[in-house]
Amino acid sequence: MSKKDKPKPPDTREMILGMLRTKSGMKQDVYQRTTALFAEMNEVLKEIAGDLEKEMKSSDERIAVQFVDKGSLACELKVAGDTLIFNMHTNVFKLDQSHSLWKSTYLEEDDMRGYFGLINVYNFLSDSFKYNRERDLGYLVARLFLNKEGHFFVQGKRQLGFLYNDLPENIMDRARLKEVLYSMIIYVLDFDLLAPPYDQVNQVTVSEVNELSANNQISTGKRLGFRFQSDANEVT
Repeated sequence: MSKKDKPKPPDTREMILGMLRTKSGMKQDVYQRTTALFAEMNEVLKEIAGDLEKEMKSSDERIAVQFVDKGSLACELKVAGDTLIFNMHTNVFKLDQSHSLWKSTYLEEDDMRGYFGLINVYNFLSDSFKYNRERDLGYLVARLFLNKEGHFFVQGKRQLGFLYNDLPENIMDRARLKEVLYSMIIYVLDFDLLAPPYDQVNQVTVSEVNELSANNQISTGKRLGFRFQSDANEVT
């Protein structure tokens, strides 16, 4: 092969520009969609809180429901003894290659659909904040994934893992968002604080007793009471 017959090396500048126009542009689309969704989520959560609070005031004033806006990336919903923390991640993530969704026609047709914005939802005990128990542990209830086309799926446990896992068919809108949020609230209210086995807590240090007397600081989480452990159910 003569020198003039050799293939030309790729134009690296054009390769970079191509990636910026496609992949980087797509990530900006995903980020903007996720930001808009989180803003709408704040509005819907405020509506839900107002509705539930109004109903509970007429039936049982002891039950508090409250929404707190914590800025563009976080908010919280207090529902009686539980507090849900919603947090939007600022980065865009590619779905893990081992995930079964990569076998779907929807992602096979366009792998750029496999990049997602991410909103995490955590469950804490409301008393953890009320009594400033800084060592208390929260629980990741669910992760909501949203792609460039507004399709979404939810990764979580129990009903949250199978109700919203059909990415090709799940298109986010306000009504669908409200449905997802209601499902998360139901899951949290049904996720009980369990007393630990007696033999696991039958000894306590002087330091722990002093802390308990001063600040009610024995670490508490929903699973096994004083010692938090992950729910045994697999995440889907």
